[in-house]
Amino acid sequence: MVKLEGVTKKYGSDIIGLEDINLHIKPKEFVSIVGQSGAGKSTLVKLLIAEERPDKGNISIGGWDITHIRKSRVPVLRRQIGVVFQDFKLLPQKTVFENVAFAAEVCGESSKKIKQTVPQALGIVDLEDKADRYPKQLSGGERQRVVIARSLIHRPKLLIADEPTGNLDSINTQEIIELLLRINDFGTTVILVTHNRDVVNSLKKRVLTMSEGRIVSDKKQGKYVL
Repeated sequence: MVKLEGVTKKYGSDIIGLEDINLHIKPKEFVSIVGQSGAGKSTLVKLLIAEERPDKGNISIGGWDITHIRKSRVPVLRRQIGVVFQDFKLLPQKTVFENVAFAAEVCGESSKKIKQTVPQALGIVDLEDKADRYPKQLSGGERQRVVIARSLIHRPKLLIADEPTGNLDSINTQEIIELLLRINDFGTTVILVTHNRDVVNSLKKRVLTMSEGRIVSDKKQGKYVL
């Protein structure tokens, strides 16, 4: 599903984002990526969604070489990748339904299909009854579930969750993690980027630990011990 071969990314001449990264994530895996600030996690996410390009090496997702992907093809790539960030990035003037629908509208989906797919996405995150509410009327956990629903609108094969529980309390954190596990059970590959030691250790899934732009540990059922 995700393959990086000898990937290096530098900022200027002396700041290393990633250095000689080799990584293979199989379809349907659930992988946590951990490490302290500046370890290279954010750079890795930016390369996977083609927000940035590597200086060296090759990146492929689902067999598609995106190393030198043209700008015109980036929207096509991002329909195959769901992305969830810590800051919700919801449109405050739009309802829950409209926020999720917006992701389909910008890709030119028909109104008929949108009316079918949005309720399905909201059903997965248990928010069908909140479709007409606005973000300000939701709790933090509910807002993050709207973001997840939006990320699922194109039924992506890969979901990248970058610090999805960073702004949530322990109860909402657990609900979001359980939701990500359920999405993984559907067959979606999940990459979870997090600082939350307790979350990682409770998952008992594969853990990649990064430090100074390198992968320093890769454990099948690892723990976050830094």
